[in-house]
Amino acid sequence: MQHLPPPSLSFLCDMELTVEGAHLPGKTPIGNRRVIRVTGGALRGDHLNAEVIPGGDDWITVREDGTIIQDVRILLKTDDDALIMMTYRGIRTGTPEVLKRLDNNEDVDPDEYYFRTSPIFETASPKYDWLNRRVFVSKGIRLPGGVNYSIYTVE
Repeated sequence: MQHLPPPSLSFLCDMELTVEGAHLPGKTPIGNRRVIRVTGGALRGDHLNAEVIPGGDDWITVREDGTIIQDVRILLKTDDDALIMMTYRGIRTGTPEVLKRLDNNEDVDPDEYYFRTSPIFETASPKYDWLNRRVFVSKGIRLPGGVNYSIYTVE
């Protein structure tokens, strides 16, 4: 069996999202649920610059150990007016103490917790069609009132 070298990563963009307070449907058979409305934001990079159109959502499942599973859908409008749909699933986890600080909207060093996502882009724009055909990963940081991600293309 052939062992291949790991893929490399190249920087795509930084993304900042602003969000409103969580809606708390409560504990369901799936887990404790939170729904967070995305109110805006932006992506900035060498090949992708866009604003986040308000109205997307992050449907969160909180596991028994406090680990958060994200399911996010947002709509982007590039600086040249192309529309790009973006979805991502992610995971944020850490020690119970760190997760409690994050839930309390405290400023927590991102090295104290694990926060990664797998973005998928979809667009009809010929200029941005390359986004339809790549795999992406990101590293995130939770901030009071929002989140920031650095998104990378898997080469």
